[in-house]
Amino acid sequence: MDIIATLAEELGLKKAAVQAAVDLIDEGNTIPFIARYRKEATGGMDDVALRALEDRLSYLRNLEQRKADVIALIGAAGKLTPELEAEIRAATQLQRVEDLYKPYRKKRMTRAGKARAAGLEPLANMIIMQVSTKGSALDAAGAYVTPEAVEAGFDTPEKALAGAADIVAETVAEDAENVADLRSFTEGTGEIAAVAVDADEKTPYEPYYDFSEPARKIPNHRILAIDRGEREGKLRVRVSVDTDAAVARLGSRWPRRAGVFAPVLDAAIADGYKRLMAPSLERELRAKLTVRAQMDAIKVFAKNLEGLLSARPVRGARVIALDPGYRTGCKVAVLDETGKLLDHGVVYPTPPRRDIAGTKRTLARLVERYAINTVVIGNGTASRETEEVVSDFIAEQAPDLRYTIVNEAGASVYSASELASEEYPDLDVTTRGAMSLGRRLQDPLAELVKIPPQSIGVGQYQHDLDQHELARTLGNVVEDVVNRVGVDVNTASASLLAYVSGITPTVAKNIVAYREEHGAFTDRKQLKDVPKLGPKAFLNCAGFMRIIGGDNPLDATSVHPESYAVARELLRRAGVSAADLAHGGISDIEQRLGSVSSLAADLDCGVLTLFDIIAELEKPGRDPRDDAPEVVFSSAARSIDDLEVGMELTGTVRNVVDFGAFVDIGVHQDGLVHISKLSRRFVKHPSDVVTVGDTVTVWVDRIDRDRGKISLTMVKGK
Repeated sequence: MDIIATLAEELGLKKAAVQAAVDLIDEGNTIPFIARYRKEATGGMDDVALRALEDRLSYLRNLEQRKADVIALIGAAGKLTPELEAEIRAATQLQRVEDLYKPYRKKRMTRAGKARAAGLEPLANMIIMQVSTKGSALDAAGAYVTPEAVEAGFDTPEKALAGAADIVAETVAEDAENVADLRSFTEGTGEIAAVAVDADEKTPYEPYYDFSEPARKIPNHRILAIDRGEREGKLRVRVSVDTDAAVARLGSRWPRRAGVFAPVLDAAIADGYKRLMAPSLERELRAKLTVRAQMDAIKVFAKNLEGLLSARPVRGARVIALDPGYRTGCKVAVLDETGKLLDHGVVYPTPPRRDIAGTKRTLARLVERYAINTVVIGNGTASRETEEVVSDFIAEQAPDLRYTIVNEAGASVYSASELASEEYPDLDVTTRGAMSLGRRLQDPLAELVKIPPQSIGVGQYQHDLDQHELARTLGNVVEDVVNRVGVDVNTASASLLAYVSGITPTVAKNIVAYREEHGAFTDRKQLKDVPKLGPKAFLNCAGFMRIIGGDNPLDATSVHPESYAVARELLRRAGVSAADLAHGGISDIEQRLGSVSSLAADLDCGVLTLFDIIAELEKPGRDPRDDAPEVVFSSAARSIDDLEVGMELTGTVRNVVDFGAFVDIGVHQDGLVHISKLSRRFVKHPSDVVTVGDTVTVWVDRIDRDRGKISLTMVKGK
C-alpha cells in the first residue's frame, strides 16, 4: 500500500502536501508548530486537518505492520499461498486482515481440531463437496472409523460423521468471505434489545426496560446509556438477529446438490452459524457500536472543552471568589487583576449559622479595602442561597458591583492535587478551591490547564469512555488552544508551559526554575539556556512563547525567530521601527507594503507565512479569545419560580451533548434546549449550532418545578 497516496485520496489533499506533513511529523515536529509555521510545505493544513492525518497515518502504518506479521506467521506454518498473500496485502482494514488470518491462528483444541487430529478431515471435505457415494452418509463415515479415530473417541460411524460435521461447521464459520457477509447482515438487520433485570425497580434506565432498536439506527447516547445500565446490573442486553434468515444466507454461499451428505451439510452450516459465528458477530457488533459511541462522545467532549478553554478572559477583574457551603461556611478568596491572592477567609450566609449580616459586613469591608468590582460564586452546594445574599448586598450597598456564577467542576480535583500543594503550600484546600474559581473567570485557559481535562465536566458519560483515548484527545485540544493563544513565558505556570509546542512537563518546570533563579526572560534566545530545552524544542516552542517588554519587540509577537529577518525588512519597507509594535502595532502596514505576492518573491518567503507575519505586525500578540462572547454578569438573583413559559432570556451554553445543549440562564438549574429546538432547519448534531461558552437567546418552553427541569427553545414560537 502506498500510504501517502492513500492519505491524499482519503483526505482530499495533494500528495506533495501529505508527504511534507508526514516528513515533518516523523522529524519530531509538533502539530501546532507545523500548522502555524510550515504552511507552505503542507498547503496550509490547520491543526484539525493535521490531527486527522496523524491519526490516519498511525492506523495505516499499524495496518501495514500487521499485514507483515500475519504473512510471516502463516508462512512460518507452511500454509501461505500466493493468492492468500495477495489478499492480505490488498486489505484496507485491520478487520479484513484478522478475518483472513483466523483459520490459521493458533487456538485451543476445539471439537473440529480434535476431529482433524483423528483423521476425519477427508470425510469433512466429502460433505463440503457433496461427493456422490453409494449407500448412506453413515456408510461413508464407517470407512473413517480407524484405530486412530477410535483412540480419539470416534469409535462409531455416527461419531465419525459428527466429528466431520464439526470440521465443516468450523470451516464455514472461519471462512473470511462468509464472516464478512454475515457481519454485514448482522449489522444491517440486527437489533439492540434490552430488558429490565427487575422491572419493578425505579432506575434511570426505565426507558430501556423493554427496548429494541435497529443497530444501524440507534443513536450513540442510547448505546452509552444501555451499556452503563448493563454494567450496573439493571439491564440485560442482547443482539436480536433473524437466525433462520442468517442460516439461509450462509447456506446459499455453498454449492448445493441433492445427495446423501446434503442434510449433514445443512446441519453443519446451521451449527457453524449458531454456535460459532453468531456469538462472535454479536459481540463484535456490540463492541463496534460502543467504540463508535465512545469516539463520538470523545469528539463532543473535545469540542466542548475547546469552547470552554477559548472563553474570553475577564481582564481587569478584581475578584471576591466565593466557594459556597453549608456547615463549613462559604470560603472567600480575594484576588487582584493578575490573580494574586490578597486576602482569604470564611463567611456564613447559609444554614445552619445563616449569618447574613456578618457576611454583608465582610463583603463591604473587602470591596472597600481592595477596590473589588466582581464577585464570583461557585455553582455547587449552597450556591443559590449564597447568590441571594450577594444579590441583596449589591442592591443595598454596592450598585456598581457585578457577579457571575462559574462552574465548579474539577476545582476540588485541583485544590487537593500535588500541583496545588506545590503552588500554595501554606494555604488549605478550601482556599485553593476558591482561588481557582476566581481565576477561572480572569483567565479560564491558564487556570483550567491545571485540571485533568476529563475532570472539567463538559461531556457526557465521560467516566464510561476509553480513558486513554479520552486523555489523548483532550490533551491534544488543550495543546492546540494553548498554542493558538500563546504564552507569556514570564508569568505562565509550569502547567500552562507544559502544553506549549515542544515543551515537556520537565522542561516546563525547568523554565520556571530558570526565571526564578535568573529573573524574567528578556530575549527568546535565553530559552536555549534552559536545561533540557534543546534545538528541536526551541524550534517548536519559540514562536508560541511571548516576552512582553523584553529587549526585542518581536519577541512579544507570534513571529517565529527564524522569520525575524523578514519581519525587520517588512518594518523597514513600511517606514516604521520594531519599537512601534509596543504601541498597538502598525494598523496600516498592509497598505504601506503593497502586493504581498511580489514581496514574497522578493524576500524569498512563502506567501502564507508572509500574510501571517503582516497580520501579527498589524496587531501584535492579539488574543483570539477576544472574539469569544463576553461573560454574562448579573446584579440580581433569579430562581426557577420566577420563570414563565414564553419568557425571553439570555444564557450561556455550558454543555453540548448528542440530544441538545444545556444553557445557564441564571437559576442554578441549566435548561435543556433539545436538538429539535435549536434551529428551524434540520440539525444533525447540536455542536453544529452551538459551542460551549456561546451566549444565546432562549425562550422558556416548559417548566417542571417539582423535578427542577427547565425546557428551553432557541426558536421563538417553537
